[in-house]
Amino acid sequence: MKKLNGKIALLTGGNSGIGLETAKLFAEEGATVIITGRRQAELDQALKTIPGTAKAIQGDVSNLADIERMYQEI
Repeated sequence: MKKLNGKIALLTGGNSGIGLETAKLFAEEGATVIITGRRQAELDQALKTIPGTAKAIQGDVSNLADIERMYQEI
């Protein structure tokens, strides 16, 4: 059994850098991974590199309306 089976991991800024690498690791450990970022094109590219069935939600965590929308989608 993987360490994160049955867990949901939300990673802000998950479309690049440390966020993306963390998303990959969490997915490999069995988590359902959701990444967020401001630019849809970068999110789409990042999804191709994350194993399993990750999801991307475009939004800006400094915008309260975006945070609420992300919460509702999750």
